[in-house]
Amino acid sequence: MVEITKIDNLTWKIGKTGAMKVPVYIFASEKLLNGIKSDETLIQAQNMATLKGVLKNIIVLSDAHQGYGACIGGVSASDTEDGVISPGEIGYDINCSVRLLSTDLTEKDFLKKRTEILDKIFINVPSGVGRAGKEKFSREEIKDVLEQGAVWAVKKGYGVKEDYEKTEESGCMKSANADFVSDRAISRGMPQLGSLGAGNHFLEIQKVDEIYDEKIAKSFGITKKGQITIMIHCGSRGLGHQVASDYIKLMEDKYGYANLPDRELVNAPIQSELGKKYYGAMSAAANFAFCNKQMITHWVRETFNKILPCKIDVVYDVCHNIAKFEEHEIDGEKKEILVCRKGATRSFGPGRKEIPACYRDIGQPVIIPGSMGTSSYLLVGTKKAEEISFGSTAHGAGRVSSRSKALREIRGEDIKNQLEKQGIEVKSASWKSLAEEAPQVYKDIDEVVRVSHELGIGNLVAKLKPLAVMKG
Repeated sequence: MVEITKIDNLTWKIGKTGAMKVPVYIFASEKLLNGIKSDETLIQAQNMATLKGVLKNIIVLSDAHQGYGACIGGVSASDTEDGVISPGEIGYDINCSVRLLSTDLTEKDFLKKRTEILDKIFINVPSGVGRAGKEKFSREEIKDVLEQGAVWAVKKGYGVKEDYEKTEESGCMKSANADFVSDRAISRGMPQLGSLGAGNHFLEIQKVDEIYDEKIAKSFGITKKGQITIMIHCGSRGLGHQVASDYIKLMEDKYGYANLPDRELVNAPIQSELGKKYYGAMSAAANFAFCNKQMITHWVRETFNKILPCKIDVVYDVCHNIAKFEEHEIDGEKKEILVCRKGATRSFGPGRKEIPACYRDIGQPVIIPGSMGTSSYLLVGTKKAEEISFGSTAHGAGRVSSRSKALREIRGEDIKNQLEKQGIEVKSASWKSLAEEAPQVYKDIDEVVRVSHELGIGNLVAKLKPLAVMKG
């Protein structure tokens, strides 16, 4: 039985017990906490608190649920000299993440051509389990992608430099090293570059439903209600999954797991040769994901401009499932630490050097997608997040039901009908994926975002409502 202490209506604490080196802080409403307690999420958070070199506390966010080794919606920080790096605290889908695009179209403009645009995007952007991309790339080209990310795509004509300039890390993790990525991982990535994938990945065309902060919204390119936006959610595909699998095996062979509370938290010292190689390979997989979304952005523009010519700009592109070396205040002293965000979004406030120059005085854009049939949100990062959550907030709605349970209880055809009654057109590679990703298997996104805003770790800017959804 996990003993949880209430700090206030949105903050809860699990004190140090057993082998825990730091406490766990949970940021959730009572309603969301009851869901979080229903699986192994908090046990996993306590396990994360036992790892060598862990600093300050483990953070569990409002969208948290059980994951592989570490909980999804979890944030941990480690000392760079004494700490360890664990693939379980980052995830298999490295840099599974979200890009938001703004347009100069209105809802009225789009609805006239909605079906045609959705049909053409479905053809132009490959999706589905194991589905290959529309173009073929050599092994050497994939290695270039791994080291250059979205920059490579723009050099090849897939977009403009302003796209990657409004991306975390400017679309390229400089720490990437393609030599640390296995031939098997590269082989899996070769056919999949430029594809959406399956699972919770999606491409969604939305309208601006509410604007909460007009000044900041305008700075982000969101100018009026009814404006059309486009959201792309995907990651590093089979390549990232293979990188995680490879290094979990290498770490097991090198260091074992006898002293760990969970075998799935196998790790390597950050400063070890294996730890450095994993970080280089993880960074390379992150670059693959950046490039992937850049290519998809190009094909979305291409599709729209053939049917409904318009201006499409990148608002921002945020990372999930990633580790980064960042400067934070620990015990009153600023120091470089390793922050692992698994199913969490970076939420830096104004002034941070990591934020693109055009947003640096405002704060980092934060994108929190909902599920099919529910709203998504655009927020802005805060100094408060830097103080209490290592500059992090939630990354989405967070599951409340497994995919296998969803398939037993839900029919994809029913979900399509349900969405169409809500005025949302949907296109999917299979009925199965619609059932697995039904709105009812996710947490209440409005509540998840309310917690972020009221805590001040990511403040509301705009609400986006889906009009057309493409699922893998």
